[in-house]
Amino acid sequence: MSTPYALPHPGLNARQVETVERLFAATEALLDEMPYDELTIRLIAARAGLSPATAYTYFSSKDHLFATLYWRLVATAEGPELAGDPRERLRQVVRWIAALVGASPALATAANKSLLGGDPAVAELRLAIGRHFVGLFAEALGEDARPGLVRTLEYVLTGAMVEAGAGIVAFDDLAEELVAAVDIVTG
Repeated sequence: MSTPYALPHPGLNARQVETVERLFAATEALLDEMPYDELTIRLIAARAGLSPATAYTYFSSKDHLFATLYWRLVATAEGPELAGDPRERLRQVVRWIAALVGASPALATAANKSLLGGDPAVAELRLAIGRHFVGLFAEALGEDARPGLVRTLEYVLTGAMVEAGAGIVAFDDLAEELVAAVDIVTG
């Protein structure tokens, strides 16, 4: 399985790139106006000034669109500056992740729901996002990056993201919740 691209990707012509960007902009605007459950490809396409058929040319579902937009956010963000011992570097990583998703809670919440869905187009994105975060954990741990520890940190992050997306934990509290979890796991 290949790593998904962060759209727009090479191979799209300028007009196609503009179309995808319009869909992304419309999605972000609508996410600030209404909840995930009320959004449809039809509404997003209309906001972008496109037909639903055009939107479906690029995205198989709204979940595919939200997950792709989230992947783009994650894949293109400049990673955290890491300094200190492995535990401190892990704290820096989870604070960075919390700040990244907390900057756009509506997108994070929609992506959370989308990534948990069954759309086959989303499965590859879900794996890529997970690999990205696991890579950050492994980098932070350096030579202390035991597979079991990295996997446990992945579980902690996944659970925290689900709780934040479900409104159980506020996105504003996510960083400190994750830091506390890192301290317990590495303590």
